[in-house]
Amino acid sequence: MQRPPNVPSRPPAVPASESPASKTNNHALAAHDSVGSFWDMLGIRIIFTAICVAAGFHFRPFSVSKEYGSAVGLLFAIAVILFELRLRRASLRRLIGAATGSILGIVGAYFTTLVLSHTSMPESTRSFFSLATFLVMAYIGLILGANKGDMLNLQALGGLFGSERSLKHSFKVLDTSVIIDGRVADIADAQFLDGTVIIPQFVLHELQLVADSADPLKRQRGRRGLEVLQRIQKMAHLEVQIVDEDFPQVPEVDLKLIELAKRHNAKIVTNDYNLNKIATLQGIEILNVNQLANALKPVVLPGESMRVFILREGKEYNQGVAYLDDGTMVVVDGARKMINKTIDITVTSVHQTTAGKMIFGRYDERGEQMTPRPISAVTQSPAEPQSGPRAVEDRPGGERPPRPLYPEPGRS
Repeated sequence: MQRPPNVPSRPPAVPASESPASKTNNHALAAHDSVGSFWDMLGIRIIFTAICVAAGFHFRPFSVSKEYGSAVGLLFAIAVILFELRLRRASLRRLIGAATGSILGIVGAYFTTLVLSHTSMPESTRSFFSLATFLVMAYIGLILGANKGDMLNLQALGGLFGSERSLKHSFKVLDTSVIIDGRVADIADAQFLDGTVIIPQFVLHELQLVADSADPLKRQRGRRGLEVLQRIQKMAHLEVQIVDEDFPQVPEVDLKLIELAKRHNAKIVTNDYNLNKIATLQGIEILNVNQLANALKPVVLPGESMRVFILREGKEYNQGVAYLDDGTMVVVDGARKMINKTIDITVTSVHQTTAGKMIFGRYDERGEQMTPRPISAVTQSPAEPQSGPRAVEDRPGGERPPRPLYPEPGRS
């Protein structure tokens, strides 16, 4: 995964003796509050499974033995639990749509059965068609209702369902680069980032590898990333989820993030240019922090004048390169000789790209030459003293130079 190499370094806010492993433990302690609900659900599922096994052992479905009846009850409980886990990811709109569709399908199957009962069809054939119609209509109604459930307007029903947010665009997956960058915490603090923030375990593992690096700069960046996550976890308007989902068959972290975003129908928050392109090609929505920063930069229009410091020469002939305070590159034509100098330029064009903004300008040497030079820039030779009107023009305010003590040669 390519990461920006020139991320500004900031001193860590934690003591130097605190290890990255202790920060990981702090994340585990912060997520301990949600463990109680997990154990509660596990206990309920165990009780439900025991009831199903006992029912299968007692009633012996399909006239099997008690042992096989217990196995049938266990399989039935496992199927119901898996179905329940899948339903927990569905939105309320999809659930209402699926329930409505299945009910309509069952009603349609019932009327179809009434029509079949008035035919001369044999009883066995009529029973088969009635059961097949019931299954097909219920299945089609369930699937179509779930797929079209997002079109429901629950706010029209009042406060009963109006407070539910659309889960389709409420999940955001954080990339490692944007966590280390740190600006995402300021964006979230300003409430420009809401909903549920998903942090996968493989991103935390990558952060820990960076924090455990032998390079001091990488180690500092990794610690800063962990501090940013702790700051985001403390924000009341955000729900942070650390998920254990991994994709062992996918080697790269970028591709794992894309697969995770597809599974949760989420957006990816990143500032990685390559990840932005790959995810966009696969239909994943991206929240690029660099694009947001570029959108907030002051607008520069062609024809405006600006003052820049030429830092180095450009790639083309007679070009100079300058940088603004926010890091925007300024390419100036005709400024190669003005390196390490501050000059005034005229903006000719502005190019906006995903990677950032580039400003092109032009330096006019004639405009600089027409600017009045200070008296300190005028060098006089002792052999050729200046006098008369020329000397008067060169002095500020038009003051006349002092008269020499001795007469000049050639004059009487």
